[in-house]
Amino acid sequence: MDETVPGIVDRAKTLAGGRTAKVIGCLAFACGVLWFSGRSELESPARWTLFVVALAAAMWATEAIPAFAVALLVIGLLILILGQPSSILGEGPGEWEIYAATLGSPLIWLFFGGFVLAAAADKTGLSRVMAREVLRRFGNHPKGLLAGGMTVTFFSSMFISNTAAATMMIAVMMPILGVLPQADRFRRGLLLGIAFAANVGGMGTVIGSPPNAIAAGALQAIRPVDFFGWMLAAVPPAVASIVLIYLYLLYRYPASVSHIDLSGFVSPVDGSDGMANSRKGVIAVFLITIGLWLTQSLHGVPAPVVAFLPICAFCSAGILSDDDICAIRWDVLLLIAGGLSLGLAVTQTGVAIWMVGLLPLDQVPQWVVVSSLAFVTMAVSNVMSNTAAANILVPIGIAMGAGNEAATVIPMALSASAAMCLPISTPPNAIAYGTGQLRSWDLIEGGLWIGILVPILASVWGGLMLGY
Repeated sequence: MDETVPGIVDRAKTLAGGRTAKVIGCLAFACGVLWFSGRSELESPARWTLFVVALAAAMWATEAIPAFAVALLVIGLLILILGQPSSILGEGPGEWEIYAATLGSPLIWLFFGGFVLAAAADKTGLSRVMAREVLRRFGNHPKGLLAGGMTVTFFSSMFISNTAAATMMIAVMMPILGVLPQADRFRRGLLLGIAFAANVGGMGTVIGSPPNAIAAGALQAIRPVDFFGWMLAAVPPAVASIVLIYLYLLYRYPASVSHIDLSGFVSPVDGSDGMANSRKGVIAVFLITIGLWLTQSLHGVPAPVVAFLPICAFCSAGILSDDDICAIRWDVLLLIAGGLSLGLAVTQTGVAIWMVGLLPLDQVPQWVVVSSLAFVTMAVSNVMSNTAAANILVPIGIAMGAGNEAATVIPMALSASAAMCLPISTPPNAIAYGTGQLRSWDLIEGGLWIGILVPILASVWGGLMLGY
């Protein structure tokens, strides 16, 4: 063993002590906010909601406890403080249910359906088959390989998690890195292209990224946005961003070779008859599901209802086992549910309107408000989970964009996906950085440029499509 038992125990005590200090600090901060809010005209329910918001924000920012645990704590505190008949806001025996019901929100099922599609594609090898076939059609020129890798990752991230898409494509690309000279700058460009494409691709659909689901959930009671409607608002700025990122990477990380040997660059895929048939079944269900999502305005079946098609099909047919279902990112679903509950409380108690009232916005054009919120969301998402950032900021955006809610919060959600300055900013960044081929400055330089580009494109396109 590398460590003795006493050494492991001492290290665990140190970590526990650090976590305890963080929790105490977060509680102190939240209590300070509660005390400060007592000097305002806020009523008791709003003050205690502000306490929960401050506590959650501090814990998410400091990672005092896991992000999903913070989301569960939020739901529990809202039920305890606001949801019981004897509590501050409770008016009846069922009042608490509005905060717990977010765990069964249609958006949770929509996201779960996306996770199931991704799990089936990964288990049957469909993801690797698609990557191999698409990349081979782009040839063996560095420019074509970068375009192919980014294209596959971009479109994959629209329907499966960006983490899964980045993991798959980096695994495909590693043999290619092996045949490139060690000093070739293109090695870094290829990895950055995969990470950035995975992040930006998540902008394109409601299920592409948790901030998208949070924004869509906040808009549900105001101006519902269906699957295709989100794509109209999100895909054009995402495509424009990925093209400009591609051009930046070609300029910044040129290849020293004109052709790359592609032999044996993809991991083997099970070619047995049974697995091949399973892949065909997954393809069929995938195409039908996406088709129904995109044509909701024609048949009227809500996207979360359509999500039950892959859920039921893959589980009933045995393509996904109980272990596969257990391996799905339940923590992400819990995080989204906690954010929806927090948004409900912030809206219902008037906290969002109060916070907006603190800002001098009377003479500020709406486009300035939208772009400012987009940049703030991007900046905050660089240092904490973009899901957590969206949980906190989207309810404020709803209040600040009164009358133009969709045009305000959709650019905010898209900008959350533009947080790429640090290895910890997004899972794709961490995966790419973990290969040991990138420097922190590579992410900072590209991330700063993208962090300026995406909020501008999202805000401008949002204004044109949705109006201010």
